[in-house]
Amino acid sequence: MIYQERLKALRLREGITQQQLADLIHVSKSLYSRYEKEIQLIPLKHLITICDFFHVSLDYIFNFSDVKRYKYSSLNLDFHLVGERLKAFRKENKITQSKLASILNTTHSVISDYERGRYLIATPFLYTICHKYHVSADYLIGRIDKFVPAL
Repeated sequence: MIYQERLKALRLREGITQQQLADLIHVSKSLYSRYEKEIQLIPLKHLITICDFFHVSLDYIFNFSDVKRYKYSSLNLDFHLVGERLKAFRKENKITQSKLASILNTTHSVISDYERGRYLIATPFLYTICHKYHVSADYLIGRIDKFVPAL
């Protein structure tokens, strides 16, 4: 993952402390510090909250794009829409659930649960898919409607 630099730079530029961001996402300062240093991976729901706080795109945080904020970006997070987009992406690229599970080093049932909207896709899985297939993270999680290729 490569969100460490941009998260820290945004925080410092805005004069925000780690404690303030920890309070925003309801975690301890020490846990937030581990997230920011990428010692521990930040859950996607927290990363999205931080993106909203700083008014930046997830693609920007992941260093896929220099676009800080898309013009028409939704703040809603719909697990079912994320699942539908993930499934559509997988089918368009002729990837089976088993193959995607293998790529992500997880199980077929985890992919199935994501596609059914039972769970929100894990941050490292989203990052891997977007990085490997050059797809926008903001598109896959339903924050933008128009497909935007990531860098």
